[in-house]
Amino acid sequence: MTTNSPPSSALPTNIPDYLEHLRRSLAGADPALIQDALYDAEEYLRSELAENPGKTEAEVIAQVASSYGAPEEVAEIYRDTEVKVQSALRAPTPKPRSSLVGKFFGVVADPRAYASLFYMVLALATGIFYFTWVVTGLSLSTGLAVLIIGVPFVILYFGSVRVLSLVEGRIVEVMLGERMPRRPLYATRGKPWLARIGEMFTDPRTWLTQLYFLLMLPLGIIYFTLVVTLLATAAGFIAAPFAVWFGDAVVNHDFGGFMFLGYENGVFGTSLGYFWLPLTLVAGVLLLFVTLHLARAIGYLHGQFAKHLLVKTSQYD
Repeated sequence: MTTNSPPSSALPTNIPDYLEHLRRSLAGADPALIQDALYDAEEYLRSELAENPGKTEAEVIAQVASSYGAPEEVAEIYRDTEVKVQSALRAPTPKPRSSLVGKFFGVVADPRAYASLFYMVLALATGIFYFTWVVTGLSLSTGLAVLIIGVPFVILYFGSVRVLSLVEGRIVEVMLGERMPRRPLYATRGKPWLARIGEMFTDPRTWLTQLYFLLMLPLGIIYFTLVVTLLATAAGFIAAPFAVWFGDAVVNHDFGGFMFLGYENGVFGTSLGYFWLPLTLVAGVLLLFVTLHLARAIGYLHGQFAKHLLVKTSQYD
């Protein structure tokens, strides 16, 4: 990362102060962006410090200020880059329509609706995995806590939760369009190992992430059931008239209404009268569009839910 601006006249003298200045300079930005910026800055500064063992942190910061930048300059670069990246990665949206009819049917051209639909189906598999991982990890951590081997196991388990949080964040960002962290959670690496481990256990985000993973199972079941039910119903409504018109099904008038669905002489029969068949087709098409709207809305809400539980925001307020 380079900048042509001159370095600030009041550069921080150590890495924690530099990161704190950067955090304040990014106030109001997306919490996920702030997490990425802090991680990148610390990674870069500590690598420079390791390559210059004879220099102090203040000297290293002053040395890299012309290439990496002062905190204010880095913050501005991240803001500008984020706008460009988001514009490049943002899924093409359909042309806005003024009429309600246009808005209703225009969802068919919105890639986000289909991505959200796929996420709702995928959520069942990821929900089962996350739920199993957390329940197993917490159970084994509690059971092994009295043994020496329990301490490293607990540390590894909590570390895996943070890794899975990043994985889920990438899935949410790609499919639901909600900006999520692309770097691990920022931590002050200058602190002793015990202090850093203690922060991992006392950080509310660690426990909120596990709560999110546990909730993904019931949410995944609801999402999957909703999508399969709505799509199957819409497909059935759309296919029924064609099945009758092409002779693959027969109309059964025995029950005088449209409450009976079944087979008659080995052929699929429906009690829908011929008059109702076009209306069935229309109802199926409308239900399909309603499903896309519902999937897009659920995708947006789930993205906000994931952002709230998986991204650490309190330290950036």
